[in-house]
Amino acid sequence: MSYLSITNLTKIYNEEKVVDQISFTIEKGIKLGIAGETGAAKTTVLKLIAGLLQPDSGQIFLNEVKVEGPEDRLLPGHPAIGYLSQHFELRNNYRVEEELEMASNMDASETSRIVSICKISHLLKRKTNALSGGERQRIVLAKTLVKKPSLLLLDEPFSNLDPAHKSQMKDVLCELASTLSITMILVSHDGSDLLSWADDLIVIQKGKIVQRGTPEALFSNPADTYTAGLLGPFNRIDEADFILLKPIFLKNLPASFPIILRPSQLTLAIHDQAGVLATICKSSFMGGYWLVQVLIVEKLITVQSVKAPPMPGSRVWVSLLQSL
Repeated sequence: MSYLSITNLTKIYNEEKVVDQISFTIEKGIKLGIAGETGAAKTTVLKLIAGLLQPDSGQIFLNEVKVEGPEDRLLPGHPAIGYLSQHFELRNNYRVEEELEMASNMDASETSRIVSICKISHLLKRKTNALSGGERQRIVLAKTLVKKPSLLLLDEPFSNLDPAHKSQMKDVLCELASTLSITMILVSHDGSDLLSWADDLIVIQKGKIVQRGTPEALFSNPADTYTAGLLGPFNRIDEADFILLKPIFLKNLPASFPIILRPSQLTLAIHDQAGVLATICKSSFMGGYWLVQVLIVEKLITVQSVKAPPMPGSRVWVSLLQSL
């Protein structure tokens, strides 16, 4: 039996199935990402797994032991499951070290290791009401970890962080996974945050699983435009568009429509007359590359370029960089 097994999990609010017959399993030590738009029921799924919400039907087993809901336990929640919410709750006017000491089920050396991984050693004497958002989040994470959970659930941990703190939080979570062998489930409305972090990825929409696979597989072969959009920029090519764009594809004939093309699957050239002729409309510098919007007859297409593109109005050739 898998480490975490979820079967036909359903939650109903106001006669509506918010979570609708969700089933999946994960093995111990896996980092699972769950992506979905706002309102897709990601948080509800996490709270059901944590034993903080009562399912209307379905079962959850952790290490072959049933996870009971709040109607079955005096104190809601499973002792082996840590749940990190979006709100970073800490008591006011306590020192950080006091918060950790009250929560800890670890000895001093184990706690010190968690403090080091979470990068909060310099904050232990600080009062909890004198912390930044990123500091509070790492402290709440440490507070959750010193309780010794074997499964860690993270609800939108990157949503309130600036890029620097987001990068730091990702590093912390990756180090936790590699050094402590904790199984993790992280949910996000921004699927691109999960691509570099997750071992496995589930996309949900309106309480149902749309697609599951590795981040690479879902990014390259999304099941639909919903999944494609969660994971990054894309072009949708319908059958009517294909007639205009056929020179791009050459022998790569699609099995069905729409075709989902990432900007990185296309290339543009000024002199190499391969593919189809296009007009540059605008470009956006993204750091290490440009996203270039071009017009092919009446169809707008976005192409990724590692070189600075010509000015708007310039004529370029667009072709397929890799096979479909």
